[in-house]
Amino acid sequence: MPDRRPAIAVLAALLLLAGCATQPRQLMPTPVVYQEPGGEPVLTLPAKMRSASTDVDLLYITDRGRQTDPESDLPYGQDRSRRLIFGSVRVKIGTNVPWPVLERESRLGKRTRDLPLSLGRVEELGSFPKEPYAIRLGAQGYVFRDQGVLARHTAARRQLQREVQRRLAHSPRKEVMLYVHGFNETFTTAAYTAADLCHFLGREPVCAFFTWPASSTGNFLISYTNTTESADYAVNHLKKTIRALATTPGVEHVQLLAHSRGTALMLNAVRQLFTEAVAAGKEPADVLKIDNVVFFSPDIDVDVGSQEITAYASDPDLISVWPSGRLPRSINGRFTVYSSPSDRALLVSRILFRSNQRVGNLRAEDISFDTQNYLAKLGNMDLIVYEGKRTDAFGHSYFTTNPRVSSDVMELLRYGKKPGDPGRDLVQVGPVVWKFPAQPK
Repeated sequence: MPDRRPAIAVLAALLLLAGCATQPRQLMPTPVVYQEPGGEPVLTLPAKMRSASTDVDLLYITDRGRQTDPESDLPYGQDRSRRLIFGSVRVKIGTNVPWPVLERESRLGKRTRDLPLSLGRVEELGSFPKEPYAIRLGAQGYVFRDQGVLARHTAARRQLQREVQRRLAHSPRKEVMLYVHGFNETFTTAAYTAADLCHFLGREPVCAFFTWPASSTGNFLISYTNTTESADYAVNHLKKTIRALATTPGVEHVQLLAHSRGTALMLNAVRQLFTEAVAAGKEPADVLKIDNVVFFSPDIDVDVGSQEITAYASDPDLISVWPSGRLPRSINGRFTVYSSPSDRALLVSRILFRSNQRVGNLRAEDISFDTQNYLAKLGNMDLIVYEGKRTDAFGHSYFTTNPRVSSDVMELLRYGKKPGDPGRDLVQVGPVVWKFPAQPK
């Protein structure tokens, strides 16, 4: 029986921290790929594509309920909305920081000034109809969608897509980055992480985040179990979001990023979208335009995750439309998972779910050679294991707090490099498993 004491200690610490004040969130440390001397430039947008402000302008999509607490400064809370809402939010970096200063500080391994993040203007642009959508009974007992609701749904989808197209016109890369957060996150903290990633991707793609009603207050155990069901609640809304983004005219690629419990939400939504495409006899890669899927610290049971990924290969009745048993192409780029055995937050999940192993805690030796060979045949799958020191309290957010890990993410997403390519300082230890090399002491 595994020793539960470390996880219990972490749980106690989380309960203590729940009510503690925190320092203002800073712009994430500079990824190594950009650090001077010799690093790549972060911001290469021409002057005509820059606004006067250095704020990061993000598209948000949410099924959080609008905030009703008069003492809260959050636009959306942790209640579940019966409709999908979208809008624009600005994240401020520092106070009146001009472009030249931000560019310089964004390339420093050790910054000369603080760059705190703060939430700027939030503008709700539109919403889909309230759910469930109205229906009516017709002749012979058939059920029909209400035409008025259907028209409002179509109008909302077009409005969202027009907003994406407006942003595409100012983006050098005709792609959308969609980030999905995990447990214990608010609208604001999700926006901050999306802004971090967007800024160090050079602000080149259309940057968006999907924020769902994860709990962030109250008893930790109750919040976590509530969050698990809220993630299930959000699956259909995330599906609707990805479908709308992928089918927007002008979008060439979609990059999907998810963290912690948000990875389970993302995996479920993407799997169902794949099934939709396959059942229609279409290639998911062509329909959804997904380039990369990147999971950070996945809070998913290993067996559940494995089944989700390989299920369509084990269901020939579903994919019988393909000749000679060929499997459909799922994505155009790579499916990348970042894990860390030092991720203490996932130890709590192992207790609560009675899970033998979480995907986000995997080590190279935890995946058998036969399993790795099987995953390698599916193609373009990588597990990147980080075994270094924790750079945040629980080692759960290393994809933004550790400059080596965030650099690898940027090399993948911005420069399209595969593991082992120059610039991705990784060591292959199995057919699909890579590790960060140990740093000299």
